[in-house]
Amino acid sequence: NCPLSLLVSVVLVGLLCLVFCSQPTSLDAAPLCTNAEAGCHVLSLANLFDRVIQHSARMHSISNDLHSEFELYFLPSKNQIGRVSRNCHTSNILTPNGKENAQRMAREELTEVILKLLVAWRDPLWHFHQSMTHFHDFIDFSSNKSLKMSDMVHELRKGVQKVVEKMQMLGILSNSVSSLMSPEAFLAPGSAEWRLMKDYELLYCFRRDSNKVQNYLKILKCRIVPEDGC
Repeated sequence: NCPLSLLVSVVLVGLLCLVFCSQPTSLDAAPLCTNAEAGCHVLSLANLFDRVIQHSARMHSISNDLHSEFELYFLPSKNQIGRVSRNCHTSNILTPNGKENAQRMAREELTEVILKLLVAWRDPLWHFHQSMTHFHDFIDFSSNKSLKMSDMVHELRKGVQKVVEKMQMLGILSNSVSSLMSPEAFLAPGSAEWRLMKDYELLYCFRRDSNKVQNYLKILKCRIVPEDGC
């Protein structure tokens, strides 16, 4: 005969296993969040920054590759490349010139610059992908990077918004960053100017702006979480 205490222990272990062993253990099983909400995983501000910086680095790397592949496929002559005007539709977004100027900007201003750049590229990249679908050989040649870039911009904007929410929750950032409720508010009246750009100009401009976003995110992180690898 087993002691009553041992039987009770066995029953409790069995019940606990039924409750916990059947639950998903992967971090991917629940969404990320900035607050301790039910059913999601809370990340530190440093971890959130690391994620968006890594994502922006991948996005810039893909933009570099696609820019080079476009040259090889459509513009084999360097003379053709020299005639590109490179007039970017995001030129009306005031961005800091150089690292020192970016470091001097208020946190809210630098955050808004990052979000403005990401919002400004949402439609152009989608339409660029649509225009490229007619060139099946190029889509295969480039491994469909145009669609990847369009999706990555969308995901990066959502990630940056999570960072903003976390900073506002911690009192690091004021609530003046309005893009969380209405990203379209950042679009300038002439934001459709990108339609006048040629595909190669568009890729050149996105490569430039994706590099800016990556650098600004690094600067913002080092100003806010300087103890974390800065």
